[in-house]
Amino acid sequence: MSRTRATTIGFVAVLLWALLALLTVGSSPTPPLLLNTICFTIGGIIGLIWVQVTGSWAQLCRVPLRVYAFGSIGVFGYHALYFSALRAAPAAEAGLIAYLWPLLIVLFSGLLPGERLRLGHSVGALLGFAGAACIITGGGVGFQAQHLPGYGLALLCAVFWSSYSVGSRLLGSAPTASVAVFCLLSAVASGLLHLLVEDTVWPIGALGWTSALLLGLGPVGLAFYVWDIGVKQGDIQMLGTSSYAAPLLSTLILVAAGIAAPSWGLALATALITGGALLAARASGTARVKPSINRTLR
Repeated sequence: MSRTRATTIGFVAVLLWALLALLTVGSSPTPPLLLNTICFTIGGIIGLIWVQVTGSWAQLCRVPLRVYAFGSIGVFGYHALYFSALRAAPAAEAGLIAYLWPLLIVLFSGLLPGERLRLGHSVGALLGFAGAACIITGGGVGFQAQHLPGYGLALLCAVFWSSYSVGSRLLGSAPTASVAVFCLLSAVASGLLHLLVEDTVWPIGALGWTSALLLGLGPVGLAFYVWDIGVKQGDIQMLGTSSYAAPLLSTLILVAAGIAAPSWGLALATALITGGALLAARASGTARVKPSINRTLR
């Protein structure tokens, strides 16, 4: 598979994640771990179908246990934190903070073998965090102390997913079919923890169940598989940058659905976070071009 095609496939995940906040709100008041259980069960079933169609059962047996542990912790941790953040803070604000992960992917990818962190990466990071600070200190609905835990969870969420995505690049030999195991193990872990720490509240009515089902099919299902292809075989820095289509689309969808109120502060926060990612990606692009020029001159 070509690098360009893999990058394009990975971007499908970005489009699916644009619906993550809306569907999470629609599934309320189902608690985070129970929602994790429902969604990952659906995502795991999708994976088993993928494995059966592609005949990948033998490949799964050869995957090291450390890869299964890494992947399961990554997908479980991100969504447990994300769902918890959106239950503890306003959806638009928590969602934008969580969407610092594309910028962090660009930054962390500079630590990969053969890559380096440049000035544009650092300035981009500052812009991204300025956007998050704008949200917390009044850019959206205004700073509300009772939502501080939700903001913190959203930030941890961003760190978790960016670390998982960059780490996946180092595990590039693991087949995409292994994501099915990540989902199923995450479903089991979520279910057990739910029984220990949460009250059982199932999705309510058609809206609740439809939202949970669509979460499992798309943002917490198919998205994992296409993203795995993208980060392992595609341009990870380009994916990290293009992923900022997700918070833009996500915020617009929340505003259109009447869940978030439009405001200049929210627009400024979105612009800062998106601009930071674009600046970081520009630095990455320059870094790739210069070595090519130098090789040509030699």
